[in-house]
Amino acid sequence: MGSQTPAPCDIVVFGGTGDLALRKLLPALYHQFRDGHLATGTTVIACSRAGLDDAGYRAKVAGDLPAFLGHDTTGADLDQFVARLQHVSLDIEIEEEWQPLVERITRDGVDPDRVRVYYLACAPALFGPIAAALDRNGLINEHSRVVLEKPIGRDLASARAINDAVGAVFDESQIFRIDHYLGKESVQNLLVTRFANSIFEPIWNSGAIDHVQITVAESLGVGTRGGYYDRSGALRDMVQNHLLQLLCLVAMEPPTTVDRETVRDEKLKVLRALKPIGAADVPHVTVAGQYAAGLVDGAAVPSYVADSECPGSGTETFAALRVEVQNWRWAGVPFYLRTGKRMPERYSEIVIQFKPVPHPMFPHAEGTASANRLVIGLQPDEGMKLQLTAKEPGPGGIRLRPVSLDLDYASAFERRAPEAYERLLMDVVRGNPTLFMRRDEVETAWAWAEPILAAWEDGGRRVQTYPAGTAGPVAASTLLERDGRSWHERER
Repeated sequence: MGSQTPAPCDIVVFGGTGDLALRKLLPALYHQFRDGHLATGTTVIACSRAGLDDAGYRAKVAGDLPAFLGHDTTGADLDQFVARLQHVSLDIEIEEEWQPLVERITRDGVDPDRVRVYYLACAPALFGPIAAALDRNGLINEHSRVVLEKPIGRDLASARAINDAVGAVFDESQIFRIDHYLGKESVQNLLVTRFANSIFEPIWNSGAIDHVQITVAESLGVGTRGGYYDRSGALRDMVQNHLLQLLCLVAMEPPTTVDRETVRDEKLKVLRALKPIGAADVPHVTVAGQYAAGLVDGAAVPSYVADSECPGSGTETFAALRVEVQNWRWAGVPFYLRTGKRMPERYSEIVIQFKPVPHPMFPHAEGTASANRLVIGLQPDEGMKLQLTAKEPGPGGIRLRPVSLDLDYASAFERRAPEAYERLLMDVVRGNPTLFMRRDEVETAWAWAEPILAAWEDGGRRVQTYPAGTAGPVAASTLLERDGRSWHERER
């Protein structure tokens, strides 16, 4: 995938004064600049309706950016980075307002074939119109790339409409549909763990694995996103993209090599192998919840209805599902997916629960032999823990106790782990689509999720409340208890 600094390019961010740009994109670009990965001559052009000139935008970023960088900045680095930034005030619906952007990109002395990255950090409804306007104004060359943020639609039909609109202008090879979870070091390391270590792949199947759990928990509520979130909900916002992508990486077959298309080919096979969940199945294998008022970190927080200012809303802020992959490798192995807001803490993890040993070899031992478990931490602490059973030291018989072999990325490699957006942005500049979603992946995921959404909206679900600061509704625990299992309790 290469680490060589790419040639100078233009990075144009639509929505350049928005939350995503300030919290994620600009900090990622700053770190890449500071680490020497943004070539001299690379320009970052923010587009928004904020009415700012270059100086005003630079002043805004200089004031706002340190809050998202913490202590990981110096005044000199920040000044040099901010000096690279430009701003174009642009209402995309007003044709004449595109001319200043055209002049910036096609300026004298700049190679007309240089890479241009258009990052659409804006509402999905604008993806098609922006793409069409870029084409009308002659701003697309063969080395142009466009980055689409989630959500790609809110159902299969709208996803296809967006893909059609953008695809009418950009070739599929130029379209980068981003899922920032795929840029996390621990997620990428999952592929290395599986395919570069001979101890795992022979047992990575239904013969040795009892079940898999994937959890993405958030302690925050909907905040200022209440209007958007009430039209979305946890299934659309998290399950259909983030959690299904993680499931694909756990369940995919070994590609011949890890390159531009082979990984995405194998992920698509997993999505196509997902067992359909029809209306009759929904009450038994899905759970929808909504947080009520409660305590998070000792502080009282309001309910979702109060947070979102949507009285009587039935939108789910929590979703749990029992999913099956219908193929030879995973027959009979359930995948339990869970995500929610206002849970006790923010964390994401994948748990590979192995089957217990077939015969108790130490019948007179104190304690019991626990089944092995591989816990892959995605956030906030990236790493892995392999839980084994060991003999406790000492004479007088055998005492069994669980122990953990820990890999903490930060301490093991003694370097700052780059944020997901850093890796993904540079992959876009380099033209490497491996960690991005292809059109057929997005639409296959929507095709699988849509019957669940339809059943929920037709009354096939009952949204259960759970107090903020708890791990979701009781029904989520019952979902596993019916199978004789329980959710992995994270150590706090």
